[in-house]
Amino acid sequence: MNDELQHLKNLGKTSAQWLHAVGIHSANDLRRYGAVGAYRAVRARGFRASKVLLYAIEGALLDVHWNELPPAHKAELNGKLDEAQTCNKS
Repeated sequence: MNDELQHLKNLGKTSAQWLHAVGIHSANDLRRYGAVGAYRAVRARGFRASKVLLYAIEGALLDVHWNELPPAHKAELNGKLDEAQTCNKS
């Protein structure tokens, strides 16, 4: 099977399977969700994904290795994630 997601930087078999399980099947789907939305969908489905998946998805969208994301960019992603989680609790 030719899996488009596995051809993106940072995404391997397991992350692609998790993304497929939440309805993300292509790079376009991933762009529509965004890194935070895709990560939240994976976590909501019950998968035990770490924050590295969040960074990996963002890196995939930007075509850079997740470890090359600057700390400020990672902090911004974490802030958006916290904000989204807070909005859902109210």
